[in-house]
Amino acid sequence: MSRIHAALQDFDALDALAAQPTALSRLDPRAKILATLGFIFTVVSFDRYTVAALLPFAFFPLLMAAWGDISLRIIGRTVLLASPFAVMVGMFNPWLDQRPLLTLLGYPIDGGWVSFASILIRFGLTVAAGLVLVASTGLPQICAGLERLGVPQVFTTQLLFLHRYALVLAHEASRMSLAHELRANGKAMPLSVYGHLLGHLLLRALQRAERIHQAMLSRGFDGHLRHRQTLRWQRADMLFLLMCSLAFVLARQLDLAHLLGQLVLDWLQ
Repeated sequence: MSRIHAALQDFDALDALAAQPTALSRLDPRAKILATLGFIFTVVSFDRYTVAALLPFAFFPLLMAAWGDISLRIIGRTVLLASPFAVMVGMFNPWLDQRPLLTLLGYPIDGGWVSFASILIRFGLTVAAGLVLVASTGLPQICAGLERLGVPQVFTTQLLFLHRYALVLAHEASRMSLAHELRANGKAMPLSVYGHLLGHLLLRALQRAERIHQAMLSRGFDGHLRHRQTLRWQRADMLFLLMCSLAFVLARQLDLAHLLGQLVLDWLQ
């Protein structure tokens, strides 16, 4: 199975998970959106050399995934699939910042390696939280929640179309990759062929997108998306948002990792 097809299966699984009735999926999308945004803003607000204080924030995506019955394997594979972008952002930090910052087991650690580790941790936490939001809510409901929060409908419509047409492009790439594997008997694709395949991929994706657009127009699409479900803000949504906000404030103000380590040391002594 090609890597493109495997990645597509994970994305399709995220959409399928959003349709499952769970305690997390029954919450109002606005509550989950605000909680996820608060989590992301809290994580990125730390200093660039912060590493240990970020680790307790992993409980949020883990607890949300458990509450929404979301497979951690799918979340982990998707985070790893996008991780090269984070590596490219911080890969030069160890060479640009060679000032010794701390000592670990008697070995000095440069600040560049610490900031690089902090970038990877922030990336993993924020992307995992976003994936849990998508898997527990679904992009149509997320767009509906964003509209109710005041985001212009033009933006939410474009976001939903971007998601759909990106999947169209990915499915076309998966079919072309599978066709090559069947014809080449598992041999690697020469670099000279990639340019031709990318051109054909773009043409096939545009043609399919045109067919989809014509089908939407024939069904009465006028530029505005109608959401089937109405959003209702309930007491459980307010309680969920307040508890998440309180947890983020406490985790930001208190170094929970340091406090836990101090408690362990005191207990051992």
